[in-house]
Amino acid sequence: MASDSEESPMLEPTAHESIYDRFVPHQKRWILFHVSFVGLLAMFVQVTFVPSIPQIAKDLNVTDAVVSLAFSLSIFANAIGELIWSTYSSFFFEFNPSLSDGRRPIYLWGMPFLCVGSCGVALSASLQSLLFWRFVQMFGCSGALSLGAGVIGDIYKLEERGTAIGAFVSVTIIGYAVAPFVGGAATQYWSWRNLHYSIGAWGLLEMLFIYLSFPETTHPGTLGIDKLPSRRSMHIAWINPLSSLWLLRSPNLFAVMLVSTIITNTNYILLVPLAYTIGVRYGITNEAIIGAFFLPNGLGSFTGALIAGRLSDTVVRRWREKRGGAWCPEDRLRAAWIGGFIVPLSIGASGLITTYIGGPIGLGLNILCLYANGVGVDLVLNPINTYNVDVMHSRSAEATAACMASRSLIMSAATAVIVPSIERMGVAWTDIIAAVFAVIGQWILSLTIRYGDRMRASIDVGFSTLENN
Repeated sequence: MASDSEESPMLEPTAHESIYDRFVPHQKRWILFHVSFVGLLAMFVQVTFVPSIPQIAKDLNVTDAVVSLAFSLSIFANAIGELIWSTYSSFFFEFNPSLSDGRRPIYLWGMPFLCVGSCGVALSASLQSLLFWRFVQMFGCSGALSLGAGVIGDIYKLEERGTAIGAFVSVTIIGYAVAPFVGGAATQYWSWRNLHYSIGAWGLLEMLFIYLSFPETTHPGTLGIDKLPSRRSMHIAWINPLSSLWLLRSPNLFAVMLVSTIITNTNYILLVPLAYTIGVRYGITNEAIIGAFFLPNGLGSFTGALIAGRLSDTVVRRWREKRGGAWCPEDRLRAAWIGGFIVPLSIGASGLITTYIGGPIGLGLNILCLYANGVGVDLVLNPINTYNVDVMHSRSAEATAACMASRSLIMSAATAVIVPSIERMGVAWTDIIAAVFAVIGQWILSLTIRYGDRMRASIDVGFSTLENN
């Protein structure tokens, strides 16, 4: 019987792949470590706020619903920041050789916003000041995920990229899993104000580490600043940060953005109202314990991200071998199919269990559903995030930001109706409707895989080819 290597042609390296040898493996791991921990910090900033809402409302003498507006505002700030930071990562200030690059200065300029915003949140004495400083805080760390994906696209070649992005996402997901518990415990036993002081100090340390040891990763000759004539004096290039959104006129990019939004929505529907669903149903009022219910979902996301990264690379490699070395970007999306089935099943089951099964059994089954939903969501999101980098390699941070920002804008509106929907229709129907939308998302993804080449041909926004990816 012939071996696999005899049945499938070996993939020949392209001339472009030599650019990924600029950094040796240990340097790549160090860079990946850097961007992963910035992403971890960004996730801590976003999620630690949720279990603190009741105590913040009490301290500021307002209702929980009013304080929850700060969470929706933070999603909006994240969307705006993603667009601004990612756009300027490829076209930045020309006044200092150490800052005239693409990715590195964005990290350095974003961290002060995070540090000052965190201190502002901690000092807030009114709702208005809280909302303002929360916006500044989230704006400062908003580019972490899109820039991280862009950096990984800079240093890892096509068939290694999914695994690296999977590792990156899995580290950030640790924050998603642990931050609610930390936020709840800090609120219960310490102070939510001191928590935000600590986040500001963490941001200051990250900025110092990046300044001292983070290299520029953007490929030589691809920066917007490289196209300008040399100037001795400071030159600031003003560009439109909303231009990244114009990439979504591509049917492919719009389709995967829509799918990722629908899938992420199931996560928010399960987690945002935890205190009002699982908390009320099973008599849990302690903020630390409610925060701990994020752990199974975060653990599931961690597992899903690691599996999806390696799985998507394997799928790309095998389909290229089947095609004799030809590359179809949509092959990576085939790795999302499994997650596309897990997500609707997990959220639909959780709604029914919360409504009809009480006691320890119902609570245990809900924990299982939270874990399964985390696995399923990241089995879908990881291939989509890597697909955005694949098809728009030279503008990978912008493509990722356009997807994430649009998703955040939609989710900032969607999160505002989650609790009213549960109050009006109940947990079961709210979750079932979300499950139906998730099935529709799976159908959209299947169409994108099947007709992706025609969709790309209909509107070309500068897609990458095998020769320049």
